[in-house]
Amino acid sequence: MDITIQIICAATIIVEFIIGSAANGFIVLVNIIDWVKRRKISSVDQIITALAISRINMLWFTFIATLISSLYPDLEMTVKMVRIKNIIWVISNHFSIWLASTLSIFYFLKIANFSNYIFLYLKWRFKKVLSVTLLLSLLFLFVNILAMNIHIDDWTEKCKRNPSYNSTSRYYTQLYRLIYLINTMFTFIPFTVSLIIFTLLIFSLWTHLKNMHHNIKDTRDPSTMAHINALQMMVTFLLFYVVFFLSLATQAWVSQFLEKKNLLFAAFIITFPSVHSCVLILRNSKLKQASLLVVWWLRCRSKYVEPFVP
Repeated sequence: MDITIQIICAATIIVEFIIGSAANGFIVLVNIIDWVKRRKISSVDQIITALAISRINMLWFTFIATLISSLYPDLEMTVKMVRIKNIIWVISNHFSIWLASTLSIFYFLKIANFSNYIFLYLKWRFKKVLSVTLLLSLLFLFVNILAMNIHIDDWTEKCKRNPSYNSTSRYYTQLYRLIYLINTMFTFIPFTVSLIIFTLLIFSLWTHLKNMHHNIKDTRDPSTMAHINALQMMVTFLLFYVVFFLSLATQAWVSQFLEKKNLLFAAFIITFPSVHSCVLILRNSKLKQASLLVVWWLRCRSKYVEPFVP
């Protein structure tokens, strides 16, 4: 990779890391303050707060891991470091992805309108649906970690049986390739769930608009606007999700693992938990109002601060 591209990727990672940490930290702070004031917190705020916390962990881990692998590339070339790094990554990525998908399920059950008995049953018991979804995600997390460790142990045994094979970079190339492939497969599961929800939301909006047309009512009613806002959030979510997913998939299929590619992959991967959190702030009325108050306070503070005269 050219040195110019490396510098651009490094600068992009730093900017995204700062933006993502600030945005997710802001979400956590606003919801905790509101929780303390009201002595209660809604289901959607619980999901968003947990999502923001998981994304902070993911951002910090990705940033630190990328920094270490760039400054000390030989440190990663041990099976123990590979195992530790990937377990932490799997856990942080898992909660970030599944909590975002759970948020999509919440909006779908709250906004969509179907007369189907199964949907009405799930809508009435949406809290249980969210709890079961998170419990199932923990099962996937366990299987993901188990599968990854089994393959790492298998490659370790091959390494012990053939010491000359261990001395080549091909061993680590195939090991990383296999790990990325396993993680990508498990990341595809919540992506499929989100894609199905998006399709059902479109169908729900189409059905709702069709009924509104027959009843000759205003198409800008609250239900229609709620559908449109939810779909806009889902479009941005899926857009960043696709970039994130393709970045993981590309790492599994590159012809040769090179440490210099870490910066490029990290720049794409870190976009999802950073920029999407900013979209959540702009789309959530409480978070948007709090952000406008902060901007107003900063503008007033900068306006009345006297310039320093030496």
